[in-house]
Amino acid sequence: MDSIFETQRQAHEEIERYEIALYSLLSRSQPTHEVRLQTEHKAAQVLSRVSTRVASLKAQYDDEDARKAEIDALTAPAQQGDLSEFYARLVKIQDHYNKYPDVAAGAFESELASLLEEGNQDGIDEELEEEDPVSLMFSGEEAYGKYVDLYANHTAYNNLKNITRRLPYLQYLDVLLATQNGTLHNELPKQTRSSKEYEIYIRSLHDHLLSFLKRTQPLIDIDSKHREDEAEFLKKWDAGEFDADWEDQSNKRVPSSEEAGSIWCSPCQKSYSKQTVYDAHLTSKKHVKAIAKQAASTEPPQNPNGAQTSPATFPNDATPWRSRLRNTALLTSLSASLLATLTPIINETKSNVERRFSLTAREREQELLEQTNPPPVPTNNGDGAGEEEEEEERIYNPLKLPLGWDGKPIPYWLYKLHGLGVEYRCEICSDHVYMGRKNFDRHFQESRHAFGMRALGLPNTKHFHEITRIEDALSLAEKLKREGRHEIFEQETMEELEDDEGNVYNKKTYEDLKKQGLI
Repeated sequence: MDSIFETQRQAHEEIERYEIALYSLLSRSQPTHEVRLQTEHKAAQVLSRVSTRVASLKAQYDDEDARKAEIDALTAPAQQGDLSEFYARLVKIQDHYNKYPDVAAGAFESELASLLEEGNQDGIDEELEEEDPVSLMFSGEEAYGKYVDLYANHTAYNNLKNITRRLPYLQYLDVLLATQNGTLHNELPKQTRSSKEYEIYIRSLHDHLLSFLKRTQPLIDIDSKHREDEAEFLKKWDAGEFDADWEDQSNKRVPSSEEAGSIWCSPCQKSYSKQTVYDAHLTSKKHVKAIAKQAASTEPPQNPNGAQTSPATFPNDATPWRSRLRNTALLTSLSASLLATLTPIINETKSNVERRFSLTAREREQELLEQTNPPPVPTNNGDGAGEEEEEEERIYNPLKLPLGWDGKPIPYWLYKLHGLGVEYRCEICSDHVYMGRKNFDRHFQESRHAFGMRALGLPNTKHFHEITRIEDALSLAEKLKREGRHEIFEQETMEELEDDEGNVYNKKTYEDLKKQGLI
């Protein structure tokens, strides 16, 4: 056992070394989202180690008895030349190294080096890819924390009982985004929100959002904010501010899906979901035995009329039922708070889902290949040459002109000639603004406009070129439909055919007479 003063000195040294390592991590260049997230997770590990050592130091400083005993042991002995304490500690050190002969001397140095390493810098084994522990935290849909994967929660939402309609995934994301204007899932009836299935769904949603927030923002103290929101909710619940939404259901027990419509058998003390199963069990040995036992007993049978709970036991069930309802309301409130924090990421997720809907199978495969083989990130060599090159490549562009083929701003006269300063807004593309006539004409064949037309149920043909308003597009589609019917009618009445005798008929009359066998 080391001296308590040596342990404190070592803890202070490690805390200082960790602070220097933390500064080194956060001062690095973070060109991509992946590099930034890796750096934040490493910084979170450093902060966790620092907090652990600080807590250990505080406990050692508070232990006055141990410190006093150590000081007494280190003071000069009463007899000169008494080295018993010295030899006793020397024996402990020798025993330790005899027991652990292969212990590493620089364990702390190697731990710091593993936290500060930036991957494969020497480039010796470029083909051997290192496994990234941060990427294993996210699924493929989450794309390293850029988007949130809510497909499982969407399926659970659509499987709830008594919902008005089943929502597609995009509309489900809109429902979650609407929480910033009010509470979560106000569109559901109160009977659904007080059911057991909804409690399971909202607990799963809360756990997933909390886990995603901790994975994407490791440097933020989410637990303390979570505890504050929970305390605020409990205070409002006790004050009765949620009575209009939840409390009126606390005195009514809603049966679960397994209990609804079941048939109760008093002798067997069991419920059956179907009448045929109930009739079949009446002739079983177990049922006959239960009837004989009930006849011999003097106690009245429970649930004689098929009620799920007897009137005597129902009031005792009100307290746990209200507690479960409070937990459901608490999880709903906490999920709404988490969704408000994740609003930008959910908006990005919605845009990504819309973009992927408009991609072809080949474009999706190409996108997956680009994600699995990202371009190499340029690294800084550490000398001043990289900074000088960045300063030379920095372009002066106060007018925010678009860049040309050489990476430099185009001339201002060319900018005015092509009309790149004119804005063209397209309502079909969700009010997206296109700069310049050329970009505006080109966007009618791009995926964004094609997705907007598909959402309206219209084909993206040349007839709808230059149409940017939804009302105009719908009216034009109706007009084209009417003209198409008129053209079919004219083709049937104006086209003339001749029979074998030389008689001339229009196409419709000729086909009718031929079907009847008259010609």
